[in-house]
Amino acid sequence: MKANTYVPTENLVDLLLDAICVVDTCGRFVFVSAACQRIFGYSPEEMLGKSMIDLVHPEDRQKTLLAAKEVMDGISKPHFDNRYLRKDGSIAHILWSARWSEDDQVRIAVAHDITERKRSEALQTALYGISEAAHSAKDLAGVFEQVHQLLAELLPAIRFAVALYDEQQDTLSFPYPVEPQPELATDDHPTIATLSTEVIRSGKALLLQDKHAAPATTCCHPSANYCWFGVPLNSHKGVIGALVVQNHTPCNEHDQELLQFVSTQVATAIERQQMLSRLQFMAQYDALTHLPNRALLRDRLHMALARAQREQSNVALLFLDLDKFKQVNDSLGHAAGDLLLQGVAQRIQACLRKTDTVARFAGDEFVVLLEDFTSTNHASVVAEKIRQSLNQPFALSGQQQTILPSIGIALYPQHAEDEQQLLQQADNAMYQAKQKGGNCSHSAVEPQ
Repeated sequence: MKANTYVPTENLVDLLLDAICVVDTCGRFVFVSAACQRIFGYSPEEMLGKSMIDLVHPEDRQKTLLAAKEVMDGISKPHFDNRYLRKDGSIAHILWSARWSEDDQVRIAVAHDITERKRSEALQTALYGISEAAHSAKDLAGVFEQVHQLLAELLPAIRFAVALYDEQQDTLSFPYPVEPQPELATDDHPTIATLSTEVIRSGKALLLQDKHAAPATTCCHPSANYCWFGVPLNSHKGVIGALVVQNHTPCNEHDQELLQFVSTQVATAIERQQMLSRLQFMAQYDALTHLPNRALLRDRLHMALARAQREQSNVALLFLDLDKFKQVNDSLGHAAGDLLLQGVAQRIQACLRKTDTVARFAGDEFVVLLEDFTSTNHASVVAEKIRQSLNQPFALSGQQQTILPSIGIALYPQHAEDEQQLLQQADNAMYQAKQKGGNCSHSAVEPQ
């Protein structure tokens, strides 16, 4: 029985998905198969005679030349990978199997395109890194910086920005970059602010290219000079901001999916940091007046006395109580009383330096911490300034309400040796001021 025979009608090499390349001793292509056009973007005719090293990614050229020398020395390279620059400027990751033909004096290599595999590996690493950054970074600046670094390895983004929207104030801020360069918006060139505003307003991802906006399901045209992509930062309360990138290359669906994932992680990180900030604020500040609370006052007082002892300087405490405050609550209601306490806090702060501290100690009691002064009567001068300010009427429930303070003054080291004793001395002095009729200050007596 006669055996079947097969007569090829075309070059079988050109049917291979992997590319076959032959390079001479000068490093120039002398043969390439048809698959090179799919992998590198150049036709075989364009590659013939071209120097191999010119197509290699600049960062990989040194190791490629070293590998080529080893092949020419007779060392086969069955698993060598490097990066090439395609005709369109994109990067191709190639796994090579290469050997030297002594008879023909050429290097023969098979190129297997592993770009998608490398991208998938890098994507998984980046997604894990972004998720880790979102949950472990100590502050939002750290989150944004790490996300930017990870994105830069996957996207040719020339700009990356985060915009946050404050609904109560109706303001837009840019925590990253911290100080963006001022921009002038035109029809041809939108700014990060204009794109962020539109993304936040619509609550939808937005692509911009040239003069036109497009839904996030389309891509920027390859000939566009730039490609903007904005993604809303969604929380359970609604849109809290936007994440914006700008590229000089087209955005594909993979890029958009990546940025959608990143926006979710960034929004989670923002919510988490905001929650931690609220908890920290609640632990250290009074919810009504937003002044430091008793715990934070004690911490600052402890540090102030440590500095005063080390530098042989003075510290003063003013212990302030509002005379007949209960009558305001009883006659006008607790809401009016709360407004009065807020007004008192604001007026006391207006009488102090930025380096001074005023805390709401309890109820209608306030404590002022003064340091870094040389005048012996500095505390008395501040106390009188506060008294005169509080003597001015407050507008409460359509009425003019006057509140009078009693202020006790205690100095370190004259009146006390530690913070507890200093607080007690100031408190005692405040009661002495009340016994004198109130609306005055009284200084503690030096211990015998």
